[in-house]
Amino acid sequence: MTQTKIVVLDDDPTGSQTVHSCLLLTQWDAATLTAALLDSAPLFFVLTNTRAMNAGQAAQTTREVCRNLRRALLDLAATGVIINPLLVSRSDSTLRGHYPVETDVIAAELGPFDAHFLVPAFFEGGRTTRDSVHYLRVNGVDVPVHETEFARDSVFAYHHSYLPDYVAEKTAGRITAAQVERITRDQLRAPALGTRLEALRDNVCCVVDGETQTDLDRFAGALLAGAQQGRRYLLRSAASLLTSLARLPPQPVAATAMRAYTRDGRPGAVIVGSHVNKTTLQLTQLLRQPGITGCEIDVDGIAAQREQLLQNCLQFASRAHANGQTPVFFTSRTEKVFADQYSRLQFGMQVSAFLMDIVARLPVTLGFLISKGGITSNDVLSTGLTLQQARVLGQVLAGCSVVRCPDDHPRYPQLPVVIFPGNVGDDNALATVYCRLSGQCDDTTC
Repeated sequence: MTQTKIVVLDDDPTGSQTVHSCLLLTQWDAATLTAALLDSAPLFFVLTNTRAMNAGQAAQTTREVCRNLRRALLDLAATGVIINPLLVSRSDSTLRGHYPVETDVIAAELGPFDAHFLVPAFFEGGRTTRDSVHYLRVNGVDVPVHETEFARDSVFAYHHSYLPDYVAEKTAGRITAAQVERITRDQLRAPALGTRLEALRDNVCCVVDGETQTDLDRFAGALLAGAQQGRRYLLRSAASLLTSLARLPPQPVAATAMRAYTRDGRPGAVIVGSHVNKTTLQLTQLLRQPGITGCEIDVDGIAAQREQLLQNCLQFASRAHANGQTPVFFTSRTEKVFADQYSRLQFGMQVSAFLMDIVARLPVTLGFLISKGGITSNDVLSTGLTLQQARVLGQVLAGCSVVRCPDDHPRYPQLPVVIFPGNVGDDNALATVYCRLSGQCDDTTC
């Protein structure tokens, strides 16, 4: 009998922000992928971190994952385990990322597909799609995403919130807006949804509305039914669709009770790499909390004074823990302007490498670790903590996953680590997560 497994290629590690009990992989050799395909959870994530790469590197990494996945599927098929994977290219709910680079590579390596779907809704973050227009809720108002700061991203800028036009823009006209199939709210709620999906052919591009989780539940049900019948679908989605596809029960430990995972009730550490304005506002509130002490890192000084800056940061962390405080390391808040994308990415790698040296040498007394920013979080898991895989415990706040280091980690066994996206939460969100893990709560934050 053919099985269905949801395989998520995640361009940063935040896509697990609506699910729990599944694996996050930071390596993707065929043996690791085979084990994940056989895992009891209905889905797993491969953390490719391609949003931190240029287009060529993103294509190369995606191709490597796909070829190893194909080998794993063939090896399992030879043993009688037949899996028809439902493939998800998980990316940003504000439309940033390497589209269509990644979906093109997946289609070339693992196709043919009957259709590929864009489903960017992420309800926990206030992102909805109505009449094929994608919105971000700002101060209680739904704003078309092309009017937000995210559309002016220095690497992934775009000019359209109407998704057919977005597709045409990003494919440079290879797929015209008129060629894009639209699955609207009314169609999602119609009895003939399954029939509509069955009629799709030749990897046609479809954009999907999403205003409620129930809408995506119906869409996911039709996708899974089609996959069971041998239909092949490719998805470019944000996290809310994964909730509907996974169909998981409530997480084992409630968000407000996550302090149960903090090691011996000790203070933690916070690493802030994201530069979006939302993060800056959240950082401001965090630095006002009891038990917090801040350390700003001058990113312009890393190249010339790296070792001295690193030693200063490590000494700061040691003093903080000796005094029962949680240190917060944050990069200087003014976002730099670069001449080109390559320069920006190279500078980002330099800063991230510095932050990861801090993570790798934080006090062994660490009770918890909060990582703010998608790319920063990926590097924390793969480089700072050198994890090959981790299992998601659940969310400490809507959109913020918690994973835990294994029992045999050489420095931080059983350390809970929060993956906190840069563009999630209200102004108090970072403070709330800190308070839930530290126990230093008050009515305004928890």
